[in-house]
Parts: sequence; C-alpha cells; structure tokens
Amino acid sequence: MKPLISALAAMSLATAPAAPALAAERTVSIVLVHGAFVDGSGWKDTYNILSNAGYEVLVVQQPTISLRDDVAETERVIAKARYPVILVGHSYGGMVITEAGDNPKVRSLVYLAAFAPDVGESVSTLAEAPAPTGEHKAPLVAEGNYLLVDREKFPTSFAADVDPATTRFMGAAQLPWGLQAVQTKVDRVAWKAKPTHYMVTSEDHMIPPTAQRTMAKRSGAKVTEMKSSHAVMLSHPREVAAFIRSADTSAID
Repeated sequence: MKPLISALAAMSLATAPAAPALAAERTVSIVLVHGAFVDGSGWKDTYNILSNAGYEVLVVQQPTISLRDDVAETERVIAKARYPVILVGHSYGGMVITEAGDNPKVRSLVYLAAFAPDVGESVSTLAEAPAPTGEHKAPLVAEGNYLLVDREKFPTSFAADVDPATTRFMGAAQLPWGLQAVQTKVDRVAWKAKPTHYMVTSEDHMIPPTAQRTMAKRSGAKVTEMKSSHAVMLSHPREVAAFIRSADTSAID
C-alpha cells in the first residue's frame, strides 16, 4: 500500500502547477506621493505591480493642507526607506517632491502629470496662465480656506477614462486642498540636481498638457506622453509602473 501512496503523491507533485517565482528584491525603494483631492489609495494597482517586481514601495499620506507639512511628511517616509529612493509625485505631489527630492537619499524624481516648479513658484503662479485653445484647467470651487473640484465635473475633469462609478465616489470623497499648499512658493528645487522623468498626460483636463510639456522641458526631464486623463495611475497603472521603473538605473532584468 505504501508504494502506491508514494507513487500517487509523486504524480500529484509532478502535475501540480508551479508556484510563481518571486522577483528578486531590488536595491532601490520607491516612494509614491499623491496629489490634491485624493489620498494614497489611488496608487494601489501601481503599488502592487512594483511590489511584485521586487521593489520596496512606500506610500505617503500627506494631508494636502500646507506644502511645508506635506514635504515634512514625505521626508519622514523617505527616512523609512531601506534603499536609495525613486521619488514619484502625481499632480500637486510634484510640488512636494520638488522640495523633498533635495533629500540626499533621493536618487531620482518621477513626475506624473505634475507641477514641477522652479524657485519662487507656487501652484497659484503656475496656474495663472489661461489654458491654450482646446485645453482645460481644473474646475475648482473655493470653500473657505480650501479648494475642491466641482463635484459634478470631477469625473470628466479628473479621470474621464476611469469607471464613472469610481470617479463619482472620488468626487464625493475629495480631500480639501488648503490654500497654504496652493500659495506657498518652493525654495528648493531638486530637479536641478537629480535625474528627472516626466509623464505628460495628453487628455488632461486638470493641468493643461501644454503647461506640462513646458515644465518637463525646462527641468531637463526624460519625457514620455500618455494618452490619458489626469488620473493616469488609475487608468494606466502598468504603463505608469513601467515608467517609474525606467528611472531605476540599477534594474537588470
């Protein structure tokens, strides 16, 4: 009987599907910084893809009330990273990584449809110019000392290529954006000293694509364009993850 059981066990092992191979651990950490009106949960798919590729991925949950506090929170997360950091910012997160990226632990910067300010610039100053013909700016409404996206326009403005049920909820669950975050001017500009990558979203209705291209060009960034809404990490997480990985000069596949 025992030989029969042993034979059956061997057959079972031989026919069982192989367990997926685990990716080798990378020696670079990735820190993700969200933009205004949303929180870090929007990075979920990108986080999973990068984690499965062997990266330590950390997500900043900054309150978006003041730029200084958001930079401090990002630096706190950078300090927790085990390895040199690729620092990624979406939208307003670009303001944050421009300053926090000055941290010596940061190896490179990745901007995704993001503000990339120079010294003395704020979101307010960068957003002063009217949108070029055929392009759009964020439909913002003021509530006291905060800004929000017009709730009815949120789905088409922020994420027109994402499931409407998801974007309607996002519009209802917005985080208020503090005027201190909007009006504070940066005084440290990491892209002047660090390798920089910029993804332009050509269907963006929050930050005009022309403005994105201008900021990307002056930063000397390696630029790619994606036919996407502003919420590119929601609609194109695989492409975003691949773009972030392109900033890892240590990666050998």
